[in-house]
Amino acid sequence: MASLEESLGKFQPVSLSEMDKVKLMRRTETKYVFDATMLPEVLDGLDGTYRVLEIEGVRRNPYNTVYFDTDNLKFYTEHHNGKLNRQKIRIRTYVNSAISFIEIKTKNNKGRMIKKRVKKEDATSNLSEKACEFIRKHVDIDTNSISVSLWNGYKRITLVDLKNKERVTIDLDLEFDDNGKKAQISEVIIAEVKQKKYNVNSFFIQKMRNLRIRPMRMSKYCIGAVLLKDWIKSNQFKEGLKYNKFKVKTLVINKIKHGRISN
Repeated sequence: MASLEESLGKFQPVSLSEMDKVKLMRRTETKYVFDATMLPEVLDGLDGTYRVLEIEGVRRNPYNTVYFDTDNLKFYTEHHNGKLNRQKIRIRTYVNSAISFIEIKTKNNKGRMIKKRVKKEDATSNLSEKACEFIRKHVDIDTNSISVSLWNGYKRITLVDLKNKERVTIDLDLEFDDNGKKAQISEVIIAEVKQKKYNVNSFFIQKMRNLRIRPMRMSKYCIGAVLLKDWIKSNQFKEGLKYNKFKVKTLVINKIKHGRISN
């Protein structure tokens, strides 16, 4: 089997400007979680359909995300309880281009993801009055009640199928930080197929089926919260994976329970 670099080298590049054709701010999302050692096999053969995002010669681009929540973790709890029309507030930074956005992600009662975002003046986690106005416009919350809850970093490979208006994001080397307490789950890959409307004929979805990797709902924010916030209610994330028959979910829960954590 080829190495990851050899596999990525087979793809034709796509630029950020070309990706504007596939923004998909309203979309369906289908997630998959699998062992990082499988990534070259997952990528094998997809280069005929997808192109890979390349920025200044780099195809594994670093991202940083800062999540905001209330003291009692309103947004985490709503996700935990499966609430419809739930939201997340975050700052997403594209490290190589030094561009940051404040983003509001809403999952509506039809299972569609709607993302609103506005460019941030700087890469800090401080919220200006302009940023607070944007948040209040889209989320029914007092911005004085939210603060930084978690930091998340990873590298992202982005595949783009311009013909079928589809993007696939592949996140690897995940790490988390909660006020100095750190965790890594670098052995786990989180891939996400983003489509205007769910299409089972997606080449990536079909590849996952052929490899017997099933869709799995997985939030990076919730993974980090389970890893680093010992006091929160986390039974759903632990027990929901505990009885799964597939090895990849066993891997995930083992990393959640026994991941490398340091103070």
